[in-house]
Amino acid sequence: MDNAAIVLWKDLGMAAALGLSAAGSALGVGAAGRAAVGAWKKCFAQGKQAPFILAVFIGAPLSQTIYGMIVMNTIVDAINQGTYLLMAGVFGGLAIGMSAWMQGEIGAAAADAMAETGKGFGNYLIALGIAETVALFVMVFIMMGTGRIAGG
Repeated sequence: MDNAAIVLWKDLGMAAALGLSAAGSALGVGAAGRAAVGAWKKCFAQGKQAPFILAVFIGAPLSQTIYGMIVMNTIVDAINQGTYLLMAGVFGGLAIGMSAWMQGEIGAAAADAMAETGKGFGNYLIALGIAETVALFVMVFIMMGTGRIAGG
């Protein structure tokens, strides 16, 4: 592939890091949000207090969009140094986005369980935190690898 073709693709890694991370966040928020609304509906139908704390499960996947932005900025720094990291953005964004999506799925189950029992919030946060850790690892490892590639 000639240099002109490479330059045409240079921004795709940057865009993919943020875009795929945000897409995963949207899927995760959608999964957890639907479950929380359903759980609130059950509470209202049974005359029970609807726990507002379920909003935590809905919002949890949003942080992965921030991690995607950090990876994007890392890739932008590499681009400014003349290194194009298309696949770091694509696969990093995909991994971070999948973490967000699965975090939303966990949040959906947690919302249902919390509304039904009123118990287990700390346990559910642990499960959400483990899913979040995948995204954090990806972000940190891409930043480390990008620094080594772009820096030397």
